[in-house]
Amino acid sequence: MAEIIELNATDLAAMLCSRVCHDLINPIGAIGNGLEVLADPNQTEMADGARDLIANAAKQSRAKLEFARLAYGASSTSGTDIDTRECERVARILFEIEKAALEWNAPLILLPKHKAKLFMNMLLIAATSVPRGGVVAATISGDAGQEKFEFTTRSDPEKRQRTLVPSGSAGLLAGIPDEGFVDARGIQPFYTGILARMTGMEINIGLENEVFFLTAIPKAKTAD
Repeated sequence: MAEIIELNATDLAAMLCSRVCHDLINPIGAIGNGLEVLADPNQTEMADGARDLIANAAKQSRAKLEFARLAYGASSTSGTDIDTRECERVARILFEIEKAALEWNAPLILLPKHKAKLFMNMLLIAATSVPRGGVVAATISGDAGQEKFEFTTRSDPEKRQRTLVPSGSAGLLAGIPDEGFVDARGIQPFYTGILARMTGMEINIGLENEVFFLTAIPKAKTAD
């Protein structure tokens, strides 16, 4: 059996930084393009379009930065728990720029910081399973300390939507990438797997009857 890949802290930080930069480069570039148009007196007829471009790009940038701050960063300098209300707030900002709709089924509880990060990173993977749109259901159940995370996604075939398991995600979550190595393109699901192992959670991912599922269950519970 292949061994789980271990990254040192420097490589992990570098790849996560690359991921954030990749997510932000297009909207930040669009803001710059829009400002150039507004500054050009010869393109006044394009001013309204430029303002719309800037507003949309700023919305995307904010959503991606809010997500990165919570899912990758320290999020807060005080405390070790994160309120699920903060998770929901960030999730709804993210889904304002996603094609899918969000169904949030989580109680108002405090989650240990790494568990909250795991939940948010699982949410992002679930969103990528319906790239053309659909519904993402995010659920937390179970007693404190034994929470179960469950994500399901559905698409609408009549709208030519498609539900899929994101390429390579199963191996990356398990820490055993299909290619035998991990790079910045796969670091987000790989990092999700790291968080699952840190928090003692067992992850399952797949597609059944055109419904994508991604779950995390405490390992002690799987042995019952």
